[in-house]
Amino acid sequence: MLNALARLNHISAEINRATSDQHIRVEETLRLVAEGAAALFAGVDGDAQNENGRVSTVIYAYDAETAAFDPDQRVAAGVKKAVRDEPRPDGLGARALRLRRRVLSYEEDVALHPHMAAAGALAGVCYPLLVAEQMVGALYVYLHEDRRFSELELLLLDNFVNQAAMAIHRAQQLSRIQRHLKRKEEELIRLRRADLLISSRPDLEETLEAILQMALEVTGARYGILRQVDSSGEQLITRAIAGDDLGRPAVEALPINATSITGWVAKYRQPLCIADVRRGAWSRIYYPLDHEMEMRSELAVPLIGAGGRLEGVINLESPQVAAFSEEDSLLLQSLATQAVIAIQDMRLLDALLEVSERLLTEPAARVNQRLVELACELLNAPVSALWTLEGDELVLKSANAGFDGCHRVPLWDSLIGEAVLRRELVYSDDVRNDERFACKALAQRAGRTQALVAPLLSGDERDPVGALSVFNIEDARGRFTGSDWDKKVLAFLAHFAALAVSNAAHQEALRLEREQRHAAETFAAVGDIAANLLHRLNNKIGIIPVRVEGIQDKCQPALQADAYLAHNLAQIEQSAIEAMAEVRESLFYLRPLQLSPVDAAVAVAEAIREAELPASVKVRTSGLENLPPVMAGHRRLALVFINLLENASTAMKGRGDIHIRGARRREWIEIEVSDEGPGIPTELHERIFEFNYSGAKRASGKLGFGLWWVKTLMARFGGSIRVESDGQNGATFILRLPMARSEARSQKPGAGTGNDEP
Repeated sequence: MLNALARLNHISAEINRATSDQHIRVEETLRLVAEGAAALFAGVDGDAQNENGRVSTVIYAYDAETAAFDPDQRVAAGVKKAVRDEPRPDGLGARALRLRRRVLSYEEDVALHPHMAAAGALAGVCYPLLVAEQMVGALYVYLHEDRRFSELELLLLDNFVNQAAMAIHRAQQLSRIQRHLKRKEEELIRLRRADLLISSRPDLEETLEAILQMALEVTGARYGILRQVDSSGEQLITRAIAGDDLGRPAVEALPINATSITGWVAKYRQPLCIADVRRGAWSRIYYPLDHEMEMRSELAVPLIGAGGRLEGVINLESPQVAAFSEEDSLLLQSLATQAVIAIQDMRLLDALLEVSERLLTEPAARVNQRLVELACELLNAPVSALWTLEGDELVLKSANAGFDGCHRVPLWDSLIGEAVLRRELVYSDDVRNDERFACKALAQRAGRTQALVAPLLSGDERDPVGALSVFNIEDARGRFTGSDWDKKVLAFLAHFAALAVSNAAHQEALRLEREQRHAAETFAAVGDIAANLLHRLNNKIGIIPVRVEGIQDKCQPALQADAYLAHNLAQIEQSAIEAMAEVRESLFYLRPLQLSPVDAAVAVAEAIREAELPASVKVRTSGLENLPPVMAGHRRLALVFINLLENASTAMKGRGDIHIRGARRREWIEIEVSDEGPGIPTELHERIFEFNYSGAKRASGKLGFGLWWVKTLMARFGGSIRVESDGQNGATFILRLPMARSEARSQKPGAGTGNDEP
């Protein structure tokens, strides 16, 4: 008896010492227990137990998942030969399991298993092996002699069974842990393969097909399909299919609603594991992945991005009922995450490649507009806007929604300005209640809620040049969450937006330099010819007053007698004098420029006084008084404004308001001249500055060159001029002038200084 108990203690100690990383087989534990039970009887009568002994033991493990004994996990001791003794539905084991206690064949009047009876068994007992009321196995002990079990034998077995059950339970747990760890290791290997696929395969469809194939391998599914949300956000379109013996795959688009299992998963964003699609409520909306294959169970999970955006759905099917487990669902969700990463990364890469190409081929305005559109597409945001830094303001350049009354926001004390000043992304949970947001009325009116703003940083010095922002709208279908993914995407787009803004600035600088060089070359050629021509003309015209005066002296009686002759002679003299004045003034425009610091406000005031404007035209100015000096020629700058004022008056047909505004934009001064006329069509914005363009009226440039002369003169100043107009609601001419050098700013500029006067 002591030897048997010692053996039982040895069995328990061996199992207790085992850990999850050691190889423990349930069969080995069952064999130790069976031999230990047989050893109990050897300890009672002192006889050694072997195949010819009087006792045999059999142990079957019980599978709780299938609620049945496992015939593959059976061990025996003391049996003369292998016999087929599987537990019967009405045998000792079934009754012991049902009653949850030991069952003696002669007390319960239960017939022994026929195969065991044929092997010589005359009496038997079965103990259910229970742990926490859960069945882990059954222990059979058979006597091969005509007698009953003694009380001592039963008592020893009663004590042995509980420890044996715990030992088997422990072994089963370790075995399950080992299988689980092995499966997890295989899953991790597959997930690592998925990671490598994402980073190594340039084609999205190929990557998605490989991920889907992995899902079939690890879950044992027969067939799988991956559908992605289309651009409308209302349907799921097929992107990848996988499986053996495909017949007629159902690849048509499915709506995102509860009319199909796939649509249900997409709508409610919840995974589904359906044991049998032919039964229950799911059978009414089951949509076969292949019309020629009989499927019974289905596993479907949604593809949800880091920002909460629905990307698609993965469906797996199997011809077996209850083919998928909760572990399969979790594993498929992991692979779905890999698919989402592949989709999002590929979408971002495609967007950046597209923007890179546009930077080289398209104007900045179109690039900016596309960046705004991409921000909405990639971040699932309903509203986006791009701003550029101009002085102490941020000016709206591109947007996909209305920003009425909010085209300019201050750099200081504003949400967008904070991102620029801090040179980092800024987030607001609700701009309607955020004191930093400068457009409260717009936020309330348009229902703007969350906002994410990224600064546009240019060059090695990371100088801010603007900001790119996205906004949510209350109750909008598309929404971003401000996740790390959202911030990453917006930062990438902001980087390219900064390149676009900087590139536009460089292109503008090159254009201005070309215009200045072209103006210099034009004036060098035209000026020499015109000056020589005007000089000769002046000499010829200058003779006329002298000759008229001679005629008047010598022919006084005749002139007194003929009033008509005297009047015409006087008119000839006056015309010659005026022509000489016009020639001298025109020669002034062709003289070389000597730039000096000029007060723009003084030049504008002079232009307002001298322009030929009717009383019904009112001129208002703002922002001019505190502007720093600009590099120009005072008189020529005044003539530029005279030209623009008279053009505006003509456009308004002599009635309306003209507004002249000034502002500082970094190293530039911008002055806007706006009118209330009919505007200028977009297709004429460049043509009106051409040399041979014929407008409604010649401007006050005395050579009659009009806006061409204005643009050329602005180029000679080192500045520029452009027009903004929608062709319906007036026009605004924007003059950009370089600020005077720091050493010249201390000088007080004024009218009539330098060599700029005629």
